[in-house]
Amino acid sequence: MTDTSRHASGQAKSYDELRRYQRRRRYVLALLIGLIFLALLFVRSEAAPGQAMHEYMEWIGGVLILVAILGRTWCTLYIGGRKSAEIVTEGPYSVTRNPLYVFSAIGAAGIGAMTGSIIIALAFAVLTWLAFLAVIQVEERFLEQNFGDPYLRYMEQVPRFFPKPWLFRESEMLAVKPKLLYRTFTDGLFFVLAFPFFELVEGLQEAGVLPVILHVW
Repeated sequence: MTDTSRHASGQAKSYDELRRYQRRRRYVLALLIGLIFLALLFVRSEAAPGQAMHEYMEWIGGVLILVAILGRTWCTLYIGGRKSAEIVTEGPYSVTRNPLYVFSAIGAAGIGAMTGSIIIALAFAVLTWLAFLAVIQVEERFLEQNFGDPYLRYMEQVPRFFPKPWLFRESEMLAVKPKLLYRTFTDGLFFVLAFPFFELVEGLQEAGVLPVILHVW
């Protein structure tokens, strides 16, 4: 076996391992989200529905969710299925190495804000960041192994998570894959479901159907 074929085989193996890890991560994340939403059935904001603070937090949550949906769609315009095939360094990927995860954390904060609680909004954002941190570290090892020095230079120049807007660089041309774009936008609509879900929960809590065990700000 030649060095080239061994490298290709090793790259295919590492890519398969990465995909298996990402698949397990999605299952674990889905379970975690389910448990959190189950717990929120019995938690309520100190600011009752109709109060200014509660309505203000819901408005903030809606804005954050919109930012998340548009941001994730923007990322897909650049990544277009190329994440494991080449290093993308333009657009949102010029200010943070993981903009999809950044916008997902923003969306998670928006979902939390829909409860009317500042604490829940912050907790959702932090928990999402921690969950993605483990994934990012695995992906970084894969990318470093397969791209070597170019990726190491990219790591040195661009932050892992928290964006640096002054690094922004635009791409002159984009090759868009509509299927991936539509799927990302559709996936983002999951965040929108938070609004009717928490409205229903609030109604059931006010009716006494769901007992409120914990009040948080």
